[in-house]
Amino acid sequence: MNQNITPEIFVKLIGTGSYLPGKPIAIDEVDHYLGELTEAPKKLQKWLQRMKVLMNEMLEVEYYHYAIDPITREFTDDNITMSVKASQQAIKKAGLKPEDIDLIVYGSAHQDQMPTASVRIQEALGIEQCGELSIHANCTSAYKSLLVASDFIRSGRYKNALVISSSMSSSELRAEYYNQSIVKKEELFLRYFLSDGAGALVLQASDEKKDGLFVEHTYMESIGGKKPSAMLNKRPAYWMNPKEEYELGYHHLGQMFNEQLRTHFHDEDGSVFLKGLKRMLAKYPINLDELKYFQVNFPSKHISELIMDECEELGISRETLYTKMSSMGYAGPPMAFICIDRIISEEKLNPNDLILSFVTEVSKFMQAGYALKFY
Repeated sequence: MNQNITPEIFVKLIGTGSYLPGKPIAIDEVDHYLGELTEAPKKLQKWLQRMKVLMNEMLEVEYYHYAIDPITREFTDDNITMSVKASQQAIKKAGLKPEDIDLIVYGSAHQDQMPTASVRIQEALGIEQCGELSIHANCTSAYKSLLVASDFIRSGRYKNALVISSSMSSSELRAEYYNQSIVKKEELFLRYFLSDGAGALVLQASDEKKDGLFVEHTYMESIGGKKPSAMLNKRPAYWMNPKEEYELGYHHLGQMFNEQLRTHFHDEDGSVFLKGLKRMLAKYPINLDELKYFQVNFPSKHISELIMDECEELGISRETLYTKMSSMGYAGPPMAFICIDRIISEEKLNPNDLILSFVTEVSKFMQAGYALKFY
């Protein structure tokens, strides 16, 4: 017998946590929290009111969460504090102490801070020394954080990894952020589906698969090499004079919508989502007969339903769709981890139950996915 064979290391999910700031609010309260755009052109204000009604019908979101005090207009949390609160839950549920964590991988839509978020979270948790990474890739960032942490554990480099994602969308959507005199439609409709929140997972190296949920496969790709950016700000790849940036509106976050976005999301042979999911399923031995929950992280119930129409051809039943957007809005990247936390906390998993998730983000059509299995 060859004594030099290295035993396989498996990745077990041993703790989850999530945090949603403030009280849940209905769509009629969104403008109260984010602020009315009283200085925008009158024609645009009227359009925004019509859009709010349309978004309410299309999204069917009951509640949103914002880290904003509507009276003082001050923020009650930020990406770091939300991440820490979700992480503390996950570490406690894992039965560990912060100092047991030897790797932190943080994912967010984008970030301009120095030092980076991962070390700020490390400091806030009181962890003196650990490996850390910050990944910024819009809605694929959480998935890529899970991929990197899982691969590091499998390699034997780390034992206990804290994987986190958070999003403070409200900071880019409140009235005070905009140069209202030049704001555009594609920079405003985002106000009615993006929310704030954070999610965290604790992963641990294991020498066998039993008594829990394990990371089976992770996947990522970018298919936007020949597609235009559909979600972006106009900041160049260097620091601008802040006054000039504001006057030009380069800080505004915008996204294509309606037919313009649909043109780039749907190719002649299917949606980019469906084709990406097919590539993931072709790459890994994933048994869809074991599928219990299919997480589709899209900011619209309408889009999710269209995607499910396509996915049924793969044998994915519509009944497996798992989403919590209606009760909390769309928190962006952390929605993946928030949903895992809800599944662990609120649902019953049986042996061989499979959780499959896939996401398409539209800033440059990056895609990612993962498969978790209960043993």
